[in-house]
Amino acid sequence: MVRMRIRSGLMPALAAAAWLSLCAACEPTLIPNTRVEDTSENREVVDFIEKYRQAVEARNVPELLSMASLSYFDDMGTPAGDDDIDYDGLQVGLARMREEVIGARYQISYRAVTYASDQRVLVDLLYTGWFRVNTADGPQWKRRLEPHRIVLAREDRGYRIMSGM
Repeated sequence: MVRMRIRSGLMPALAAAAWLSLCAACEPTLIPNTRVEDTSENREVVDFIEKYRQAVEARNVPELLSMASLSYFDDMGTPAGDDDIDYDGLQVGLARMREEVIGARYQISYRAVTYASDQRVLVDLLYTGWFRVNTADGPQWKRRLEPHRIVLAREDRGYRIMSGM
């Protein structure tokens, strides 16, 4: 066995460098500008949500409705049932949005994509939305910044939004 004599100050630095290179090799590659691991499944999800984001910005109600499941249901995160929205309520809400919102800018910061045991995909994100709306004082931009979850399910060989639109 050959023994090398290393100065005492150099050994911790070499060990730290080796440790950092091992840690870097273990970290997953992320989809650019997200906190989501870069896999083909995750890219498919992010691509779908990006189409949704673009449809929101365009205020494209037919496109948004085509992305929603006919089984769409959102309890709006509250225990009261008076604010729940099903597919029919979504149609009404999107039509109202198309009339009231005259401009939109919608940014998404992807936090996580989780594949649930019931074949649903949970997309956790932070969105920033700027919406130009008519007010009594004329058109004004309103801003919303919120953590949010969109729930997807596979339907007809593609994804559909089950809630969170």
